[in-house]
Formats: sequence, C-alpha cells, structure tokens
Amino acid sequence: MSAEPVSAPEARVRIPREIWVLIAAAFVIALGFGLITPVLPGFAQSFGVGATASSVVVSAFAFFRLVFAPAGGRLIGRLGERPIYLTGLLVVAVSTGATAFAGSYWQLLLFRGLGGIGSVMFTVSAVALIVRLAPPSIRARVSSAYASAFLIGGVGGPVVGGLLGGLGLRVPFLVYAAALLLAATIVFVFLKDASLRPAEGAPVLPVMTVRDGWRDSAYKASVVSAFANGWANFGVRNAILPLFAAAVIVDQSLDPATRETHQSLVAGTALAVFAAGNAVGLTVAGRTSDRIGRKPFIVGGLLVSGLATLGTGLATNLPLLVAFSVVAGLGAGALNPAQQASLADVVGRERNGGPALAAFQMASDTGAIIGPVLAGTLVDHGSFGLAFGVTGAITLLAVVPWVRARETHPVRRVGSSTA
Repeated sequence: MSAEPVSAPEARVRIPREIWVLIAAAFVIALGFGLITPVLPGFAQSFGVGATASSVVVSAFAFFRLVFAPAGGRLIGRLGERPIYLTGLLVVAVSTGATAFAGSYWQLLLFRGLGGIGSVMFTVSAVALIVRLAPPSIRARVSSAYASAFLIGGVGGPVVGGLLGGLGLRVPFLVYAAALLLAATIVFVFLKDASLRPAEGAPVLPVMTVRDGWRDSAYKASVVSAFANGWANFGVRNAILPLFAAAVIVDQSLDPATRETHQSLVAGTALAVFAAGNAVGLTVAGRTSDRIGRKPFIVGGLLVSGLATLGTGLATNLPLLVAFSVVAGLGAGALNPAQQASLADVVGRERNGGPALAAFQMASDTGAIIGPVLAGTLVDHGSFGLAFGVTGAITLLAVVPWVRARETHPVRRVGSSTA
C-alpha cells in the first residue's frame, strides 16, 4: 500500500464547512441520547424484568443497527448521503417518541430496536462523508471534533436526563425525539446535496472490500478494537452502569420515590463524568496523533479503559465510581479519534470504503449486542464485579493485534511502502 502525500501542516488546514454542519448535528443528537441513557434500564425494569432483560433493550438497538448496516450502505450508494442521513434521524425520532408511550416490555423492546435502523443510516452516512471530505493531514483532528461534539452533548445529556427522570421515566424520550427533529432541521437547511456528491463526469472510485481491508494489519486490529469498544463503552456501560448505581451506590433505605430520583442522578453523574473524561482524551489524541502517530493512543487508550472498567465493579461509593468513570472515559477518548483516523488512512481518498467501513461499524455493533446480554446474565447469576471484570478483560485483549499492527499515519509513512 503506497503512502499518501502529506498535505499542508494541520494548523493551516481548515475543517470543511460540511463537516462542521455534521458536528453541530452530532452535538444535538448526543445531547438527546444522553437524556435517555440513565433512565432506559430503569424504564425497562419498571415492567417487572431483571438485569438480563433490561440489557437486551440496549442490545436490541445495536442488533437492528448490525442487521441493517449492509442495506444502509447500499442505500447511501444509490440515493446519496444527505437523504439517508435525514431519513435515519426521522426514523429514530419517531421510534423514540413511540418508546415514551410503550405499554409493555415487548413494546419497549420493539420501538427501541427499530430506532437502530435509523441510527445506522445516519451514522454510516456521517462516517462516509467524514472519511471522504476530511483532508488527510487533519483526519484525527476532524474525527476528534466530530466525536467531541457527541461527548460534549453526552456530558450534559445524562445529568439533564437524570433530572428529567424525576419527572417520570417517559419524559426524557419525548425530549430526545424533539432533539432529533432539531438535528434533522440543521442538516436539511445547511447541507446542500450537490456539495456532497462527486462532480459531474468524475471517475468512479474503486471499491475497497472487506477482503481488501483484511490484508492490512491495521484494519484487522481496528475491527477487533471496534468490537471491544462497542462491547464495553457502547453496550455494557450504558446497560449495566445505571443498574450498578441503583443497586450498589444508592442508599436502599430511602423511600421509593426518593430512591428512584437518586438512582437517575447517580447514573447520570457517572455517565456524564465518563463523557467528560472522554472529551479530554479526544481533544489530546485528536491533535497529537496527527503529529506522532495513531498506535500509541490506540494501545494506551485500550489499556487505560480496560483497567478502569475492571476497577468500576469494585466501587462501593459515588466518589470511587466517579473516579473510575473519568479514567475509563480518558482511555476511550484517546482510543476513538486515533482508531478512526487509522481506518481513514487505510481507506484513503482514492477508494470508496463503504463495505470496509460498514464491516468496521458492524464489529462495534456486534460487541454492543453481545456485551450487555452477557453482562446482564453475569449480574443475575454472579455479580456486578464479575460483569465489569469480564468487560475490562475483553478490552485489554484488544491490545494484542495492535501490538503487531502497522502504523498508518501518513507523516510516518512518507517515502516508504508498507504491506
């Protein structure tokens, strides 16, 4: 694989306007998503189910994302990124609004699962645009800015969601649906379809298949770390942490109404400080990995996140839970922009990376499906410590393929050829 030319120094290269629009929409989406994260497991348990069944609600969202990912990629190729992005936001908005009116566990499972279809539509559309539109010399900075928008929204979302949970477990879902409609409006107004398509008569880019990517050690390692990251940070953390806060951290002698409010607040605080740590890690890794390489941040992020996740199950009070959550967030923040930039390095701007990018996303969603279900089973038949311990071990194992993987950073590869 030949090296890409290095463009102007990162300080002189501006992030394209289209990406800033996606970043603004990402903030609104994340703010809304953060509202429902602290209350979703408790909402599921309000229908009289245990930890495993409530975790399945989280997994259902990822399952529908996984199943629909190939079809979503084909729709993007046929109709373009903008209409699929907008359609995806509207699907999630409608399904989230319906979730607020779920009258049974099975209705909740269905409505939340259907939201995964819309989620993969706008997620893959956004990733495809960022890979294609981001200048090579600032790929990590672009990935960091996009992810930071999610994280900044994620910092405030869980806290506000915890407060809204005190008004009723259904209220955050209605607010999230409204936030998605606002994000759709931003994209509809400020993104013009013409600016997102190749020029008339432009050559068709060759497709990078999954088989092509699998020949690259960095791509293989990215798929493994995406699986582990989806398991730990998109799956188990969202599904199990609120239940852990409710069962271990909150004083069980409180009256039911007060205890429910405290549970939402504690869960929201833990998720918010995780997001805050994540934002700090993103900022540092996003800029620095464009100068010194991707691997140090990927390996370091996996190690820090894995160890902190192991420790989370040992927390017995709110300060310890907050400390472990912040550290885990720092690790995840260091990992994500460097991993995303490495994947963009592999695909490059001269190929259509749709199938390879979809496989990467599917690996993350697979982890987010399996992780919560297994962790919920471990809680029901073992302990929270065991569930977080297994999750931390999965994250640490993802370091192994990265130790042998190549460094993809364009600056590092100037004048060389790598396999």
